Amino acid sequence: MSEGKKMTSSRRHHLKSLMLQIAANWLEQEATEIAAAKEAYMAENCPNPDLNGDQAALIEICKKLYQSLDKIDEDRYDAEAKVAKTDKEIEELKLKVVELAGVKKPALKKVRMSADAMLQALLGGKHKVTMDLRANLKQVKKETKEEAADGVGDWRKNIEDKADRKKMFETS
Repeated sequence: MSEGKKMTSSRRHHLKSLMLQIAANWLEQEATEIAAAKEAYMAENCPNPDLNGDQAALIEICKKLYQSLDKIDEDRYDAEAKVAKTDKEIEELKLKVVELAGVKKPALKKVRMSADAMLQALLGGKHKVTMDLRANLKQVKKETKEEAADGVGDWRKNIEDKADRKKMFETS
């Protein structure tokens, strides 16, 4: 079919019905194959009992059948126990995988928050703490500027003092 044209609904319905018919035929074939395999297995492993004979022979056949049934029941019980054990191991391993992988944490988003909101989040909603951190920052900046100005003055004083000393040595 070309890319531009769509399939009509009648054509689609016809193809669907063909596919369903083919699938039904496959299921029938599979069912007949399974039945034939069962019959072959039973003929190979469970031959028809010989019912000709006296009562003692029939009782002996029944005892053999009961023994084989008991053995089959034991095997079935063992198989069920193994399945239960492996199911339990699978569940434990799934839990271990979850523990080792850990819980995936979502990506954190950047959030702009004021200092007051951060302190309130850290200390809890009951505590009301207000700090003007910006004012404190301005004070720190002013102090550093004052120290820098003092430093400039000290530097000039040092040069002037050295110049005065130099003059003292030159005049003498």
